[in-house]
Amino acid sequence: MAQRRHDPERDVPPPGFGRAGTRALEFAENVVYGGIALLLVVGALALLVLAGRTAWTLTSDLSEQPMLDLLDVLLLVFIVVELLFAVRTTVEKRELVAEPFLIIGVIASIKEIVVLSVEAAGVVGEGAVFSDRITEIGVLGVLVLLLGATSWLLRRKEREPDEGEGSDPVPSRAPSAPGGTPVPS
Repeated sequence: MAQRRHDPERDVPPPGFGRAGTRALEFAENVVYGGIALLLVVGALALLVLAGRTAWTLTSDLSEQPMLDLLDVLLLVFIVVELLFAVRTTVEKRELVAEPFLIIGVIASIKEIVVLSVEAAGVVGEGAVFSDRITEIGVLGVLVLLLGATSWLLRRKEREPDEGEGSDPVPSRAPSAPGGTPVPS
């Protein structure tokens, strides 16, 4: 058996930042994600306080506007919480996961559909304004369907086994003699 020689190219670090630079960037990334998460938590708490104040106005004003405002704020809370989940998932898995953002898109679209439908009810018979609201609702409805279908396809894809995992892409052959007959191992 031949003895291996020392390869000087193995001693050269790979190009780029190197280990210390990578750690510094990872730390900076964690600080930024932590700041984003903190601001999202503060924003969600502020929105909950606003929702509480809006709910309190319902005790004196049982009209449609305070209820619409409350629903609007609560859906914003859902959006912020989903963004917080997306940040947490990104930090944990060290990859950007698409599904939370798709859910945020669905919630935001539904929020706008609710607001526009109330506005459309207030402008029934006003021609172009009503028509514009209905068109926006239709486009947002199609967007909800597309985002939902994308989320469904993404979940379906995640349930499938990875292509290269557990399978040998090239079947192994037993060594053969020059005449093509298999050689016992």
